[in-house]
Amino acid sequence: MIKQELPKNKLRIEHLQCIRDDRILFDDLNFQLAAGQLLQIEGPNGSGKTSLLRILCGLTLATEGVVYWNEQDIQTISAEYWATLAYIGHAPGIKADLTPLENLAMARALNMNPNNMMLDTALAQMGLYGFEDVPTRTLSAGQQRRVALARLLINQAQLWILDEPFTALDKAAIKMIETLLDNHAKQGGMAILTSHHTVNCEYASILSLRS
Repeated sequence: MIKQELPKNKLRIEHLQCIRDDRILFDDLNFQLAAGQLLQIEGPNGSGKTSLLRILCGLTLATEGVVYWNEQDIQTISAEYWATLAYIGHAPGIKADLTPLENLAMARALNMNPNNMMLDTALAQMGLYGFEDVPTRTLSAGQQRRVALARLLINQAQLWILDEPFTALDKAAIKMIETLLDNHAKQGGMAILTSHHTVNCEYASILSLRS
């Protein structure tokens, strides 16, 4: 059997600084993430975790420093970079009046790099079998979070950036997402996430931000 070669992608952060409201959240931040690695960012509220994720996504600019994707500044290759990226923020980012299937269909239409997974299959894998066609507003907070996380299953993004993905999830769902993260890493993917929950993943390391 021929062993499949894993992707060689790399994310590198060099001398990153973030100032918000005249306060330095972090300064001279350096790290790198390679294919098959997961990074948990931890720190107290206000330490800059969400600000860091938004900078890594290219949604906001750092005060100083550069984010490199495969040794290229992400600001110069934004379209290429966003095609490799799946970002799920702290808010679910779903439409309450649409069904879970409709929400995923919209996400797929906007996705720059979708795969061929059936939408109902993705929802079933997230424990939402039987809830595909109900208004999302009728679901619990944990179920709505699962709808949001189902977006990870319908694209081919190598880099996942997740802000508090375990919010409102029960223990079984947390374990399911941890397994999903480990499987993503085993396939050569990468993930950066924030969480107050200690992530129990084989491939995870921790970066602490201090306020």
